[in-house]
Amino acid sequence: MNKPASAKPKTKRGLERRAQILAAAEQVIGQQGFAAASIADITRAAQTALGTFYIYFASKDELFRELVQDMGHATRSQAAEQVAGAKNRLEAERAGLLAYLTVVRDRPMQYRIVEEARFVDPDAYREYYTEFGKAYADQLDQAVEKGEISPGDAEVRAWALMGAAKALGERFVLWDDDVDLDHVVEEAHRFICKGLAP
Repeated sequence: MNKPASAKPKTKRGLERRAQILAAAEQVIGQQGFAAASIADITRAAQTALGTFYIYFASKDELFRELVQDMGHATRSQAAEQVAGAKNRLEAERAGLLAYLTVVRDRPMQYRIVEEARFVDPDAYREYYTEFGKAYADQLDQAVEKGEISPGDAEVRAWALMGAAKALGERFVLWDDDVDLDHVVEEAHRFICKGLAP
């Protein structure tokens, strides 16, 4: 992973081919795991030549790191899009949780790949969650300034909320095929807003 990163493509066709390889890698690595997935498996799934892979990525390690980074950007963008219309922070919490659980449901391979990054590329794993945590803490700080939530340590709160979302995704989305996501979100949202106090 110490090799220099490959240059990003400049043409539309190059960007599309690179995205095609990343999408294939998500499926192949998500199903087989990083160690078992070969570059040949990935290029076969992407319906592209083996040599084409090296135009866009120096190694499977580099591809994996970029895959985790792209997943982080995509998930944050999707959540931001869902939260954008919220009237206040508490409403945004509900929308953001539903957006996250929907991503886990629709792209389970992504969840597995991010979890595998903990062992395959710990720096990418840490960066994935740290970027989420920073953005989340900033949003919570802004909500405090607007009087939408009570004051508190935004970083601790952000990581607690992220941990809850991650655990809910695993238990109620990945482990169960038929769960009412609205019910899970409603129950979790009530807990976020009111806690355990009677």
